[in-house]
Amino acid sequence: MIQRVTVPGLFPPPTYSHASVVEAGTRLAFLAGSVPLDAEGKLVGEGDPVRQAEQVIANLTEQLRAVGSGLEHVLSTDVYVVSTDTAALSAVWDVVEESGLSTGPHSSTLLGVSCLGYPGQLVEITATATVPETGRP
Repeated sequence: MIQRVTVPGLFPPPTYSHASVVEAGTRLAFLAGSVPLDAEGKLVGEGDPVRQAEQVIANLTEQLRAVGSGLEHVLSTDVYVVSTDTAALSAVWDVVEESGLSTGPHSSTLLGVSCLGYPGQLVEITATATVPETGRP
């Protein structure tokens, strides 16, 4: 069982919770950073953080599916965007919201960073999710 907590004494988050609590015995999946590469390892959306975010969400969805989970079971994410412009970060966050990833709502951190691991990469998302009994491989 997942309990999502929004702390009354803190600023109310727009589409995420401050914390998630998982009961003992729940299976967790810790996913490596999802990146904007296609199945052949080619960068998708060069120079376009929104297109890259869409590819990252698609890849994250596949990672979750492989372990028997889904976007609705994500507890926590870190969203990295190569930018110092809050508008670019907001545009990427809009993709996250539209994907259903924030349905939980999950706990999340949105960060502007100076670079990521692949040439031309602008977006990466790491995630932790529960794996429901029915989804276990």
